[in-house]
Amino acid sequence: MNLEKRRAIFTLLKKNTPNPTTELIYHSSFELLISVILSAQTTDIAVNKVTKKLFNIANTPLLLSNLKVDKIEKLINAIGLYKNKAKNIKATSSILLEKFNGEVPSTREELESLPGVGRKTANVILNTLFKKPVIAVDTHIFRLANRINIAPAKTPLTVEKRLTKLIPNEFLNDAHHLLILHGRYVCKAIKPQCSECVINNLCEYKKKLL
Repeated sequence: MNLEKRRAIFTLLKKNTPNPTTELIYHSSFELLISVILSAQTTDIAVNKVTKKLFNIANTPLLLSNLKVDKIEKLINAIGLYKNKAKNIKATSSILLEKFNGEVPSTREELESLPGVGRKTANVILNTLFKKPVIAVDTHIFRLANRINIAPAKTPLTVEKRLTKLIPNEFLNDAHHLLILHGRYVCKAIKPQCSECVINNLCEYKKKLL
């Protein structure tokens, strides 16, 4: 896929969604960090339901670090991997207090030092909070990169590196959320809604099927 087509694709996606952002509900940097940690292998809708209960009780590093793990588990047990996630968010809260003055760090290395924070989670925080031109490759973005043929690759890391290199610079800050939202609501894993797709005429998926 050439640069002209890639630019046209993101121009249309941006026109269709002028202000793309996360669908996680948060009111502080800390709340977003905890929400993203909880979102691993879980939908944003499910996370928003449990964080509503959790943040009503503990929405700061100090308050959350003071909760017992079993209490956190009860508050978030509606999502997958809740036992491990409960331990991680409690530990992360303590580390934020001890090492980062209670603030969410702004570098990849510091973020990835936190329990429950891998490269994808770090990229979400860097992009959403700190407006860094990075892309967190989840299942939606991985699928789109290969299906649309915009940055086909066999691993999430390779897809991330290729997208970062191939997406026109003017769209890099928004690319993460543009692709996720398009994959979530239009270019679905099963039965992609091609007839409703704004990039239908540019997508190379149909060519692969021929």
